[in-house]
Amino acid sequence: MGKKLAVNDARCMACLACEVACSEAFYKENRRELACLSIQPAKSDPNEAQPKVCIQCGKCARECPVDAITKNEKTGVWMLSKNVCVGCGHCADVCPMGVVAYSAEREKASKCIACGICVKACPNEVLYIKEA
Repeated sequence: MGKKLAVNDARCMACLACEVACSEAFYKENRRELACLSIQPAKSDPNEAQPKVCIQCGKCARECPVDAITKNEKTGVWMLSKNVCVGCGHCADVCPMGVVAYSAEREKASKCIACGICVKACPNEVLYIKEA
């Protein structure tokens, strides 16, 4: 059994409430680059918004030189230990969704833990936690 953040077919309004909720929950700051998800223009229509979320693929963990990212076997979520992270940014560089948050000034990366804070903040119910 596992879980991950997923995207409904509902239309994203690009209100950025999800990004704000994520960055404020973990960093107490409203900064898009600190959120562990991203709202981008859709490839099919740049006037439409497309949420980019962690797909829990584990690529970040495979590239981490210090094994700071491990899988929680109960939830299936890849978790990043800030105590082990050395801030190299490799995980952010290889993330296929571009949603591992890394800021050189923070010296540590962060990633989605499927906590649902962004889900609660979304007024259009675009995001949800999927049980896999």
